[in-house]
Amino acid sequence: MKDKTIDYALRTTWQAVARMYNEEAAKYGATMATGFALLSIDREKGSPSTTLGPKMGMEATSLTRTLKSMEERGLITRKKNPTDGRGVIIQLTKDGKEKRELSKETVLRFNEAVRQNISEEKLLHFMEVAEIINELIIDKKIYNDK
Repeated sequence: MKDKTIDYALRTTWQAVARMYNEEAAKYGATMATGFALLSIDREKGSPSTTLGPKMGMEATSLTRTLKSMEERGLITRKKNPTDGRGVIIQLTKDGKEKRELSKETVLRFNEAVRQNISEEKLLHFMEVAEIINELIIDKKIYNDK
């Protein structure tokens, strides 16, 4: 364990989580990206497509592909943004709302399983460490080529 790096632990853990979510989503003909998108779209008002990429941490091409697939499956519709004619609002269909609830239940079940096996104190430390790592990256304090 001593020779494992922090990025190794983060990467392997995230890959295991992603694999688990994709296996669960596959039971419903979906993917983790689809579930994450469903959870990122405002259930009632919809969401501007321009806000989804940053919210999900997805590149535009991946997001476009995911949204296209979701639209083809009848989970979302695209409507012109009434406040900005150039933009699009992504709205959940009835089926999209149902699948969103399923995605929400899946995430909550994962969280509950983790909480049952890890103390609140350890989870708090984990969240603090994750936040600090994110801040180091955002503030460019790791690879600062000045």
